[in-house]
Amino acid sequence: MPHLKEQGIVLKLGDAVIITIPSKVEREVSSGKIWLQFYRKEGELPLLYQKDLIMKKVCLLLRCSTSAQDYEYQRSTLTSLCEKNGWEIISTFENKVSGAKKNEERQEIVELLDFVKHNEVDAVVATEVSRLGRNTMEALKIIESLNENKVNLYFANYNIETLLPDGSVNPIAHLLLTICLEISSYERNLIRYRMKVGYEDYLKRRKENPTLRLGRQGYKKDEQTYRDDYAQELSLLRKGISLRNVQKITGTSLGTLQKIKQYL
Repeated sequence: MPHLKEQGIVLKLGDAVIITIPSKVEREVSSGKIWLQFYRKEGELPLLYQKDLIMKKVCLLLRCSTSAQDYEYQRSTLTSLCEKNGWEIISTFENKVSGAKKNEERQEIVELLDFVKHNEVDAVVATEVSRLGRNTMEALKIIESLNENKVNLYFANYNIETLLPDGSVNPIAHLLLTICLEISSYERNLIRYRMKVGYEDYLKRRKENPTLRLGRQGYKKDEQTYRDDYAQELSLLRKGISLRNVQKITGTSLGTLQKIKQYL
């Protein structure tokens, strides 16, 4: 720690060390050696540092696009992050819903915004900006609403916060998040475009070949392949042994035996 010319008061809270001196406040966060300086009147500790002496209260925001996915990775990642930083998780808002939907159609967002209005919350924590949504305008509305309530929004993957230490909007974060949201929205639109083009191409080819099926075409074995692969089964069937007994002898399923029976 740099040499301090003036005598100060040392306050300790976990990994944080706060030193007050008559003309300024210097804070050292041991993880990363981050130094912040705030000028103040003599004898007063800034509100920011008074608040830092109390464990921060945060909410977790989890989202998956489909019911087939789960957000346990998001939950474990954010829980570990909060434990490491000494943040208290007071509530978790989660939903399996498309990020393209409007905020009014997303229950977890409606409940989150209502919660921060009526409770003391320091920050909302998410793994990445796409968890906020893939609609740029809707996501920016969420950020603006949190800003109005002086609630910080922290994204773990970029280590970025929407508010500065004094509670004002972080302009750099706003710019970066807007760009990230636009990229996320572009990716979603590109996927939809490719699916649309692929489906239209299928319909065009279906007119030319009515037997064409939608989706990945299954692999079909020809007769000779079946004869080669199931020579033992065919030999047993020719001897008059029942399908069930052939299954017991060879382990081949009844469905497959029924299929190769035509090649006797």
